[in-house]
Amino acid sequence: MTAVLIANEQALQRVGLRMLLAAQPDLTVVGTAANAAEAVRLSAELRPDVVLLDSRVGGAAGLDAIRRIARPDDFAREQDAHTPRVLLLTTTALDEYPYGALHAGASGFLPEDATPDELATAIHVVAAGDVVISSGLTRVLIDAVRTRRPAERPGRRDRLSTLTERERDVLTAIAAGRSNAEIAEGLCIAPTTVKSHVSSILTKIGARGRVHAVVFAYESGLVRPPHHPTGAAVPTAAAA
Repeated sequence: MTAVLIANEQALQRVGLRMLLAAQPDLTVVGTAANAAEAVRLSAELRPDVVLLDSRVGGAAGLDAIRRIARPDDFAREQDAHTPRVLLLTTTALDEYPYGALHAGASGFLPEDATPDELATAIHVVAAGDVVISSGLTRVLIDAVRTRRPAERPGRRDRLSTLTERERDVLTAIAAGRSNAEIAEGLCIAPTTVKSHVSSILTKIGARGRVHAVVFAYESGLVRPPHHPTGAAVPTAAAA
């Protein structure tokens, strides 16, 4: 059973989500939270596998809640502290929020109008340690990372130095939103080789998935955001 904590400011939505998830044979709702502080407290007490957090919970407090839930070691907890995954229910009008949420440690984004099956699948994917982001939101996320000009971070440069030249080429292509097939064609290598490189890259830089790798590529200085964003659509990064 995958244990889920629901965090939503709207009482009716909390009840509705609880009923929806309770109908799934392999999901169990261990609690509900009405605000960011309560989500952090219950996450530590109830130790869920996934915290299903509405993106409108708490604004800046919500981002801090994501950090405290997804990165417990950053707040002087025990090294063996339980670390739930955070899955956000969002609208598409996210503006700067997705970058901050990803940086805080969120593992997935799903639109509020997702079907029950899509929500259940996303919870399982996130609980297994993968990142899940709907195709429509992936475009928004990558565009936000590309245009906000994140500051370079010295620690990212150290991890970047562990990549081979070919792995840097692949990571640059990932940051451009290219799929594995497009990367293989552009670098004249086999798709299976690309998958191997992607796996190695994620391990070396400590990223949980492709979108986290995009954030790393910009924060490490490997890729520079455009100086004059045009607002043009960015190609969606495929998951495979």
